[in-house]
Amino acid sequence: MSELHTPYLSLKNWRLSNVVNHQSSTDELNHFHDSVMKKLFVMALNKVKEDLGPPPCRYSWFVMGSAGRFEQAIISDQDHGLIYEAANEENSNYFRMLGEEITKGLHTIGYPFCEGDVMSSNPLWCKSKQEWKVQLTEWLEEESFESVRFLLILYDARNLIGEDGGVKLLKQQIHEFIEKQPDFLNRLLVNTRHVKKSVGIFRQLLPETHGPYAGCMDLKHSAFFPFVNSIRLLAIKEKVGGTSTISRLEKLTGFPEYRKRLEMYKEDFEKLLQYRLQYHKNITENYDDAHYLDVKKLNKIERKEIKQIFLNGKRLQDDTESIINRALEK
Repeated sequence: MSELHTPYLSLKNWRLSNVVNHQSSTDELNHFHDSVMKKLFVMALNKVKEDLGPPPCRYSWFVMGSAGRFEQAIISDQDHGLIYEAANEENSNYFRMLGEEITKGLHTIGYPFCEGDVMSSNPLWCKSKQEWKVQLTEWLEEESFESVRFLLILYDARNLIGEDGGVKLLKQQIHEFIEKQPDFLNRLLVNTRHVKKSVGIFRQLLPETHGPYAGCMDLKHSAFFPFVNSIRLLAIKEKVGGTSTISRLEKLTGFPEYRKRLEMYKEDFEKLLQYRLQYHKNITENYDDAHYLDVKKLNKIERKEIKQIFLNGKRLQDDTESIINRALEK
C-alpha cells in the first residue's frame, strides 16, 4: 500500500472499530461522522501542504445532503464543497487539489463517492466567493430541473471547517432572489412531489418486488424525502435557520400558522430516524443497505406505525403544496 493511503486506512480502521459505540441516537452518530470527516480533512490538507504549502487564502469546507442536515445513516456517501476567498489561478489550483484529496480520502475511509458528483473534487462545487455568486445566479435564473436540484442540495450546506460566512451569503442570495420572484417557490415545490409511492390504494405497504431488496421498503426515497423536501421548502419560504429537518421543524412550529400542522410531523420524523438506526446497527460496508427496511422484521404494531409515517409524509407534501399555493395567491 502506498504511503499516500496509509494514514487514511488507519483512520478507516479507527472509524470501523469505534462507530459501534456511537449508535445510541442519530445525533450521537452524526457527531461521530463529523469527527471522522474533520480528521480526514486535516490529513488531506497536510498532504496538500507537502506539495503546495499552506492555504493561500481563507476558505471553508462544507457538507451537504444528509451530512449537511445532520441525518447521516451508519454509512453515508459524500456531499461536500469548498468556497474560498479570492479567484485567481493559484487559489484555484490549490483548492482543486485539496478537493480531490478530500474526496479520495473520504472514499478510502468508507464514504462512497456521490453518484451525482456533488463533491469538492468537482469544479462545480469548488469555487471562490465571486464564482459561487455567479454560479448561484445562473442556477436561480435557469429553468431546469437540475438547477433546482442543485439549489436544494446547496440549501442543506453546513460549514464543517473554516468560516461559515460564505455559506450564509449564498443562502442569503437565494432568499433575496425569492423575495423579488416569489413564484420561484412553485419551481421548488415541483421538485418535492417526486417521491416513490409507499402505500397502495388499500393502505397496504408497497415493498420492493425485485432485486436484492425485494420485500423491503425504500426508506430514503419513500419515507425520508417527503419529510426532508417539504420541511426544507417551508424553511426556505420562511427563511428559518438550521439545516437539520428536526431543527427546521422546531423553528417552523414557532409560527402560529404552522404549530398545529407540524408538531405531528416532528414526532414522525424522529421515529423514522430511530427505525433506521435500530434496524441497521450491523451495517458497515454497503451504502444501499442503510436505506432499506425489511418489513418482515417488524412486528404488527411497528408495521402499523411505519405505514402511518409513510401516509403522514404524503399528507405533509399535500399540506406544503397548499401553503405554497396560498402564499402565491396573495
